[in-house]
Amino acid sequence: MITRQLNLNAWVSYLDQVQLPVLRRTVTELARLQEKEDDLNGRELTAVILHDPIMTVKVLRYLESHRGRSQVTDITTIDRAIMMIGTTPFFKQFSDQPIIEESLADYPLALEGMMQVMSRARHAAMYALDWSALRHDVATDEVVVAALLRDLAEMLLWCFAPGQMLEIRDKMRRDPTLRSIAAQQEILSFRIIELQIALASTWHLPKLLLSLMDESHAELPRTKCVTLAVALARHSANGWKDAALPDDFAAIRDFLNISPDEVWERVRHTALQVAQGWDWYGVPPAAALLPMQSADQNKRPLPLPPLPLAGED
Repeated sequence: MITRQLNLNAWVSYLDQVQLPVLRRTVTELARLQEKEDDLNGRELTAVILHDPIMTVKVLRYLESHRGRSQVTDITTIDRAIMMIGTTPFFKQFSDQPIIEESLADYPLALEGMMQVMSRARHAAMYALDWSALRHDVATDEVVVAALLRDLAEMLLWCFAPGQMLEIRDKMRRDPTLRSIAAQQEILSFRIIELQIALASTWHLPKLLLSLMDESHAELPRTKCVTLAVALARHSANGWKDAALPDDFAAIRDFLNISPDEVWERVRHTALQVAQGWDWYGVPPAAALLPMQSADQNKRPLPLPPLPLAGED
C-alpha cells in the first residue's frame, strides 16, 4: 500500500516488482479446478481467469517472461496461453497469490470502488464479445481480453493507492463538471491512461492488444468495438439514465448496422447474462437497474430489485 506521492515512473517501477493481488473468488475457483486437474477442461480454466482482469494480465505477463526463442508470434488469448504454459506448471506458478479483499480490508470504500471497476470491465468484455461475434470477427477472444484490460491501471491504483483514488472520486462527486483526467492530473500528477500505456510497454503485452486498447486507433473496427464496449460499461454503471448513454446507443447502432431496438435487446441480454456472475465482485451489476421496456431513453425504466451485497442473506 502506497501512502506517499509517486510520479509516473515510480509507479511503473513499483507495480513491475510487487505481486499483484487477485479476487478471492479467483483463488477459490482455481483451487477447485486444481483438485480435478486430470479431468480439467481448458475452457473452464480460461473462464475463471477471464472473470478477473488482474489474473488475466498476470497470465499474459508470465507467458511473456518465459517466452522461448521459437515463439515468434504474440499470444493474445488466455486459452492459447494456458495451452502454452500447461495446466500443471500453471497451478504451480499461481497456487499462492495475495487477495484483493484482504489487501483492502482496512479500506472498505476503496474495495467497493475496486469491485465496481472489476464488474465494469467484465461488462465491457462481454459486450465486446457479443458485438465482435455479430460482426463475424474470427478472433473474438482478442477483443474480449482488450476490453477486459482497458481499465487495468485504474484497478491497480484502487489496490495500491486507495486514499488517492477515493480523493479523486470525492472531488468529482463534489464537482460534476470536473473531468476525470483533470482530477487525476491534480491528485496523481499524471493521467491513469498514461500509467496504463507505460505498464503495457514495460510488461511487453502483445502489440495487438495494445492497439485494440488504444483509442487513437478508433477508426479500426476492432478497436472501435472495444472503445464502445468500455464506454457503455462505464456509463451504464452510473444508471441507465446516464446522459452519455443515448450517444453510446447511437454509436453502437451505427457500428453494428442494426436497429435501435436490436441494439437495446442485445445490450439488455448481455447485461442480464453478466449479472448472473455478480457475486464475483460483490457489487450490484448494471442489470440491477436495467430498463426493461425500450432503448428509448425518454421512457421510464422499470428497475429490478437491487441485488444483495456479498455476505448478505
